[in-house]
Amino acid sequence: MTQNKQCARRAGWVGALAIRRLASLMSMAAFIAIVALPARAAYPEHAVTLVVPFPAGGPSDQLAQSLVEALRKPLGVAVQIEHIGGAGGTVGAAKVARAVPDGYTLLLHHIGMATAPALYPSLAYNTLDDFEYLGLLQEVPMVLVGRPGLPAKTYAELSQWMVTNRGKVNLANAGQGSASQLCGLLFRSVTQMDLRSVRYRGASPAMADLLTGQVDLMCNQSTDTAPLLAKNKLRAYAVTSPQRMDVPGLTGVPTLHELGLKGFSVTVWYGVYAPHGTPKQVLEALAAALQQARADPVFQANAKAGGASVVLDGRSQGPEHKRFVKSELSKWGAVIRAAGEFAN
Repeated sequence: MTQNKQCARRAGWVGALAIRRLASLMSMAAFIAIVALPARAAYPEHAVTLVVPFPAGGPSDQLAQSLVEALRKPLGVAVQIEHIGGAGGTVGAAKVARAVPDGYTLLLHHIGMATAPALYPSLAYNTLDDFEYLGLLQEVPMVLVGRPGLPAKTYAELSQWMVTNRGKVNLANAGQGSASQLCGLLFRSVTQMDLRSVRYRGASPAMADLLTGQVDLMCNQSTDTAPLLAKNKLRAYAVTSPQRMDVPGLTGVPTLHELGLKGFSVTVWYGVYAPHGTPKQVLEALAAALQQARADPVFQANAKAGGASVVLDGRSQGPEHKRFVKSELSKWGAVIRAAGEFAN
């Protein structure tokens, strides 16, 4: 072998060795870089805030209290309630729409989510585009109740009394965009009764004035009225559910449908929302936690005690929840426009 060939072979060995060493160093560097990267944090790392867009003490607050307890175990962190009332729930909803989309600020809202666009021509958010839909939780019927001492004992007697006192009967509600206002709007529209609408800042003050006889009637959620009816503190005239309710205080109370208001059915549905853009893995974790919350025995018992039903059908999932709200936007938009009652 010539000297030139030996040199060439030696150079090849050296080059191959250098390449292998370089590849080894690159692999080691890549491994070190991967190990050095911070691990993706598991959700949630700290407490989650559930915004309730109505004052404390009302039906929304009652559901929120039950929900946060049912969510603590599956999420593994505390869930705290923040009440942000005002403008029929739109102030609190707007805050959540603007919140950082990280899963730490959620919204619990009712039927007002679908009625706000018709009631408020200039909303600070878009109902369908600015939120991630996490599923419906509960549906709650309404109850037409009267103050203590009201002379009418049955719905037939109430109808006659309202005609006799046309223009003088007060119908209380919990404020613009509240479920009680919507039920009252539909009731006035269907019956063509001349009732004076009295607006309050929340269900609690409205119910307080009803109990003391300051107002005559109110259409309010069964979860809020059933405990008072069971103690005979109010009089129930009708429920808005398709069937009668087997709940203490409401057993035997007829439906408005069977009393002649054919097709009259109002249920207040509640859903949970996150800001638009919340990461998929966070949404999946929240959806799974909500499914466990629905199955929680205490959560279900609390719902049943007030005549509410836990939503277990397809609307408990985000896509069907959103499709349902879209249909409700059309339904209630027509009712509100016909009534001609809009936010100032």
